[in-house]
Amino acid sequence: MIFSVQVQVMPLKDLLDPQGKAVMGSLQNLGLPSIKDVRVGKNIQLQIEANSKEEAIDIANEAAKKLLANSVMENFYIEVIS
Repeated sequence: MIFSVQVQVMPLKDLLDPQGKAVMGSLQNLGLPSIKDVRVGKNIQLQIEANSKEEAIDIANEAAKKLLANSVMENFYIEVIS
């Protein structure tokens, strides 16, 4: 069975996010002062062949730990979307 899995990778909250700060400054310059913080991350969609949803999550988790996310600077969240 093929599962569509989404891996969201975000910088740790305690770390500076230079890309988020740049976007924040641009939004302020565009007249959107009500936006108070921006964090920029990655959204990665995987098509995983697995026998179960749990196995697909385990495979995505392994991929995220080994390649998709830097555990020193980022957190990741996994969701099966179909």
